[in-house]
Amino acid sequence: MDFREILGIDGYKRPAEGYMSWQHLTFVTSLVVIMIICAVLLGKRNKNKSDAVKNKVMIVTAILIDAFEIFKIVVLSITNKNPMQFIYVLPLFLCSIQLITIPLAAFSKGRLKEASLDFVMIFGMLGAILGTYFAGQNYGCYPVISMDNVVSGITHSLAGFAALYIMVSNMGSMKKKNIPITVGILGGFGVAAYIANIFVDCNYMFLSRGDGTPYDIVYNLVNGDPVIYPICVMVMFVIYIGIFYGVYYGVTKKQTEKNSENLSSEIGDIAKCTN
Repeated sequence: MDFREILGIDGYKRPAEGYMSWQHLTFVTSLVVIMIICAVLLGKRNKNKSDAVKNKVMIVTAILIDAFEIFKIVVLSITNKNPMQFIYVLPLFLCSIQLITIPLAAFSKGRLKEASLDFVMIFGMLGAILGTYFAGQNYGCYPVISMDNVVSGITHSLAGFAALYIMVSNMGSMKKKNIPITVGILGGFGVAAYIANIFVDCNYMFLSRGDGTPYDIVYNLVNGDPVIYPICVMVMFVIYIGIFYGVYYGVTKKQTEKNSENLSSEIGDIAKCTN
């Protein structure tokens, strides 16, 4: 196995090990473990530091995720001898939206930055898991150690890292007033993906079919209806956003109540001592 074959320059001569093979599971689990460890360690280290310090990690993450994706597009364009290869890998998949939202979260300001940080936190981990453990089409077609799967695994893991880092470092605001912006970001990409699917058979945001993912369940339930299926997928995304916000507010409310009880207890103890 040489570097040219890993890049797929002359095509992949090795057969795909298969979806959910031990090679697939070992590779993606290694990425996920590294992702979690790095996010937690960096998040805890920067938790009480300034927003500028916290944001440096997001800037590096934004540069890395786009650099890997651009590298993949260039290599695919060369191997397929097609300068228009990029139209088949536009950042319009649910997972690859982070190629735009992570830079937005890192470089924008104000409410757009807040909403982008929340969007990354909400969808980053979901995309990381779906794009590694449940990427049935990729791991069924290409060898595990191939450019398609390695770069895809890295970019999805970077999205998951960003989501966990935002959560642990308390960068996310989850302000209710920003929910329309967060949903608007999703809706904008959804419309763009739906239009792109009409002209390019890429199944952006899984709005055309399931492609070996859990979305196949919905696709089969509605018999692949070209209107009902994409609507169901978008509704599922919105429901997921609602559930995420509900869980977040529920957890933070309990944490606030617990902190208030501890503070009241400490004040009571101090009062007893002074008496």
